[in-house]
Amino acid sequence: MATGQFAFAVNTNRFLACEPLADQPFAISGVPYDGVVTNRPGARFGPQAIRAASLMLCDGIHPVFDVSPLELLGDALDMRLPNASPLPEVRTHIERQAAELMAKHHCVFLGGDHSVTLSLLRAAKARHGEALACVHFDAHCDTWTDHFGEPSGHGTWTYEAIQEGLISAEHTVQIGIRSAGVRAAREYVADQGGQIFTARALRGLDGAALGPVLAAIRERIGDRPCYLTLDIDVLDPAFAPGTGTPEPGGLTSAQVLTFIEELTGLNWVGMDCVEVAPAYDHAELTTNAAATFVWSYLCGQVAKR
Repeated sequence: MATGQFAFAVNTNRFLACEPLADQPFAISGVPYDGVVTNRPGARFGPQAIRAASLMLCDGIHPVFDVSPLELLGDALDMRLPNASPLPEVRTHIERQAAELMAKHHCVFLGGDHSVTLSLLRAAKARHGEALACVHFDAHCDTWTDHFGEPSGHGTWTYEAIQEGLISAEHTVQIGIRSAGVRAAREYVADQGGQIFTARALRGLDGAALGPVLAAIRERIGDRPCYLTLDIDVLDPAFAPGTGTPEPGGLTSAQVLTFIEELTGLNWVGMDCVEVAPAYDHAELTTNAAATFVWSYLCGQVAKR
């Protein structure tokens, strides 16, 4: 299907089978771009698959927050993107469309590869007028200064966001990092004053055992406007095989849900869930986890209202 200069596939499914976006306070939008993945492609199909997995949650009341976001949520469907264009041009289109949505709604974006987060942060920083705090779930540090010879990609966005002043390094927390990499990249956020909780450090911790970690995150971020970016590969491949670069030794679904539920009180300004590649999924494990994480985040924000 072609419209103007763009070629795109319109996703007609809606998250939680909610109504199309109008004046609801919360919005879902897909960002179907995976043009700079370095291993297995397919994350551009993530938004549609996450929406499909969400349908079993459509009449659900959250067991912790005792709410449903359904009546306050609208789906803007997928962004229209020139996927064959160079990354800087694609990012310009993502940023423009994200800014339009953020001006009226509290947004959750469904990726797409992790390169899309840089555009979303540019739009969020422009709206809030200051460098944001950032909670970053990932197997990978995403702080390389180039990506296999490319100046920018899905493994450079954290470095770029700090360099551009989109996020405050000392208010940035990375959770679940475990992939191989040179020390300068692995420790970049900590070296800039931020905090890293590696997957190894979190092994065996859940429930009350995560209390000190959660307290440290709350103390570091305070009331600063905060953005949540969740790369699904933060999960161990046993819980999320459907991703482009799986890394053994990751977090459990229960651990990630504990983080999302217990950090609801932070001053969240938006979220993305990225790197879901349904072609490699098994029994919809990955898409069900992604849908549940997004639903839980939205329920927490609705409960705060």
